[in-house]
Amino acid sequence: MKAKLQLGASISLVGLILLALAWETVLAPLKPGGSLLMLKAVPLLLPLFGILRGKRYTYQWASMFILLYFTEGVVRAWSDVGLSAKLAMIEVILSVAFFSCAIFYARLTRK
Repeated sequence: MKAKLQLGASISLVGLILLALAWETVLAPLKPGGSLLMLKAVPLLLPLFGILRGKRYTYQWASMFILLYFTEGVVRAWSDVGLSAKLAMIEVILSVAFFSCAIFYARLTRK
């Protein structure tokens, strides 16, 4: 079970990173040619290695950190139209998946 939760958290985090980069550079950027919003992917790199290595503390703080991306996804899904709204819903799904895997992983690995 622990390995499945770690895999789910890792896949959803990498998915969020790739989504943020693709969304703001190619798929539906705010400005033609890309926007600086692609830099929102950079903070997602902070917990990446701890998540991949199964560090419980990283799962704990990253589960709260990811809620910023959930909030952005909900706001943009509500306010944007077209492809951008669909990408925002994908962001919501990925952030909920990461959050769920992270909190259950942290709970399962407590001492």
